[in-house]
Amino acid sequence: MVVRFPSAIRASFLSAKKSASRSLDVPRGFLAVYVGEMEKKRFLVPLSYLNHPSFQDLLNKAEEKFGFDHPMGGMTIPCTEEDFIDTISNLSRP
Repeated sequence: MVVRFPSAIRASFLSAKKSASRSLDVPRGFLAVYVGEMEKKRFLVPLSYLNHPSFQDLLNKAEEKFGFDHPMGGMTIPCTEEDFIDTISNLSRP
């Protein structure tokens, strides 16, 4: 399956992902989250998304399910990878 991001976020994700692959550090201006039902995948999300109502809904779901005890050691979003990608793709659209 090929996932296509709008070019605005694709560049951010790719550059952030490339930086993260070299180390576990998260680049300035990003938040690392883990997404997926069985196998968790790490995503780097721009901090600007934190104020968006759609992303806040995802954060609320994470709080309801995990509280402050996230199994991956980082923030885990309880949704499918496809739903997460759909949500963040819509955040970058004007």
